[in-house]
Amino acid sequence: FFWIALVSCMQVLWMVLAAFFFATMGVSIKFAAEYFNTAEIIFYRGLISMALLWVLARRQGVTLRTNLPGMHAWRSLVGVTSMAAWFYAIAKLPLATAMTLNYMSSLWIAAFMVGGALMAWRPSPATPRPALHMPVIVSLLVGFVGVVLMMRPSIGADQGLAGIVGLMSGMISAVAYMQVVALSRLGEPEQRVVFYFSVGSAVAGGVAMLFIGVSDFPGWPALWLIPVGIFAAGGQLCMTRAYANATTRRATLVVANLQYSGIAFGGAYSVLVFGDLIPPMGWLGMALIVGSGIAATVLRARN
Repeated sequence: FFWIALVSCMQVLWMVLAAFFFATMGVSIKFAAEYFNTAEIIFYRGLISMALLWVLARRQGVTLRTNLPGMHAWRSLVGVTSMAAWFYAIAKLPLATAMTLNYMSSLWIAAFMVGGALMAWRPSPATPRPALHMPVIVSLLVGFVGVVLMMRPSIGADQGLAGIVGLMSGMISAVAYMQVVALSRLGEPEQRVVFYFSVGSAVAGGVAMLFIGVSDFPGWPALWLIPVGIFAAGGQLCMTRAYANATTRRATLVVANLQYSGIAFGGAYSVLVFGDLIPPMGWLGMALIVGSGIAATVLRARN
């Protein structure tokens, strides 16, 4: 029983470790963003992660050949789009704010499910209107109230665009998370999933650099790109393994809710490393977003 409990605990803690890696990656991005544009950061993040994953796959005897190229391409497209928006928000906003906006994916998934059910409904006497799941809708409204509370005191007048982009990153990442779960359920190992996402990142970043241009080489500060790639690969691996090991509904719920530990890590970094001053209203907004996200995840599973 002890070993079963220990293994279960370790499987769940993969998400906590992923959240820590992503928050630490955010710190590296904020420093790197002073010298590189978003396209360059995405390119080097993908290149470094791709090299690490190739070495890891070879050492563990995992083949990178896949029978699901289309799913990997779609996951990369959605994931890179979300990542680009998130990196931009990290560079422009307090780290805690950018992290919180990106971690709204659970709320967006719940919104997609409710909206999808209503859009698929064809009114007729034989097909009554699908249940609106009012508790889920209430949790969504509370979450977006939290967004308003957090953005008003935490974002300056010149950061409104970055706030909207950060909000969009959370919405798009919801689709990426669902694709990661689908690939894991089809038996794709996490090394392969993260490798192809890294390939997509490097290709997308390289193409964007052709249009945006490249920055002057800053010298030693360029080393900040290395931890961006390392922590990105580590976070993606841990997140994918967490969802792959969550084989029951209860385990999936726990894993999904533990992702919010990233907001705590981001808040700590934001205050301790960057000296950001987040008013009480901002912290209240974050708490509402976390609480409503957990509630939406649980209610969504029940429904």
